[in-house]
Amino acid sequence: MAERKVTVEAEVGLHARPAATFVQAAAKADIDVTVARQGGQPVNAKSILMVMGLDVRQGETIVIRAEGDGAEELLDELAAIASAP
Repeated sequence: MAERKVTVEAEVGLHARPAATFVQAAAKADIDVTVARQGGQPVNAKSILMVMGLDVRQGETIVIRAEGDGAEELLDELAAIASAP
């Protein structure tokens, strides 16, 4: 299973537009993808309610995991979204 640790840079954290963009990118992949606050329980990264329910704020670290063909590329894309200011 591939993994990325990313610091969320958006002023609103992983909420609203950044969360929607993140979930849309995850949902287009045919592989399992999870996201969690560092040290927390992972949730389905394809669910907007679950991602927003994490209540990730600016400056916090998240852990994104994916398994399957294309996992590394997907994680690169999701990490870029999460770390965008």
